[in-house]
Amino acid sequence: MKKIVYILIFIFSAFPSFAQKRKVQNRPYADYRLYHFGFHVGIHTQDLILTNNGITAPNGETWFAEIPNYTPGFSVGVIGDMFLNPYMNLRITPAIHFGDRTVYFKELTREEEKRVSVRSNYLSIPLDVKISSMRLNNYRPYVIGGVYGAVDLGRKKGQPLLTKQLDYGLEFGLGCNIYLPFFRLAPELKFKFGLADILEKNRDDLTNEADKIYTNALSKATTRMIILTFNFE
Repeated sequence: MKKIVYILIFIFSAFPSFAQKRKVQNRPYADYRLYHFGFHVGIHTQDLILTNNGITAPNGETWFAEIPNYTPGFSVGVIGDMFLNPYMNLRITPAIHFGDRTVYFKELTREEEKRVSVRSNYLSIPLDVKISSMRLNNYRPYVIGGVYGAVDLGRKKGQPLLTKQLDYGLEFGLGCNIYLPFFRLAPELKFKFGLADILEKNRDDLTNEADKIYTNALSKATTRMIILTFNFE
C-alpha cells in the first residue's frame, strides 16, 4: 500500500513538469482562415551573375567584371494568403526592394580598375506555395517556394551599365511562424534566382563612346537576391 501511495505522490508531483511541455496556444484558429492579409519589412542583398566574354577592344584593352562586395538594401511589402489545406497555403507577396550593386571592372594588362554603380528598385510580385509542419505550442516552421516577376522602377538610361526593366525567376525559402497573443510573427529567409538575361546590350543612349566598354565586356547578366523579412499577419 505504501508503494502505491509513493507512486501516486510521484505521479502527481511530476505532473506539473509534464504539463509545462504543452503550453497554451495563442491564436489557435489563425491558420484556418480562408483568406488573411499582412505586411512584411526586412533587408536584402542584390547580386548579379556576370558572364565575361573576354573580348579585346580595338585599343587592346580586355576588361573583366565582378561584384566582390554586397550592400544591404531595404524591403517592404504586403501579404495575401489563401488557405488550401491544414498544411498548404497559396501566397502572393508584392514588395519593393530598394538597393544597388557596385560592379568592379579590371583591365587585364594594365591592372586598371573602374567601379560602376547599378541602382535597382525592384517591384517584385511572387506567387508562392507555403508548406507548413505541425504546430508545436506557439511555433510552426515552414518552407516556401514559387515564381516571381519583377519591374525595375529605378532604371535610368545613360548609366555606364544598364539592366533591362523586366525580370522573372524562381524563389524558395524557409521560416517559422511565432504565434503571439494579438498577431503572428514570422522571420523568413528567401532566395531569388533570376532566369532572364537582363543585360541591356543596345546602348544608343550613351553619348560617351568610352562608356560602352562596360557593356561590351559582358555577354550576360542574371539577378540573384537574398532577403530576410519579418512577416506580420
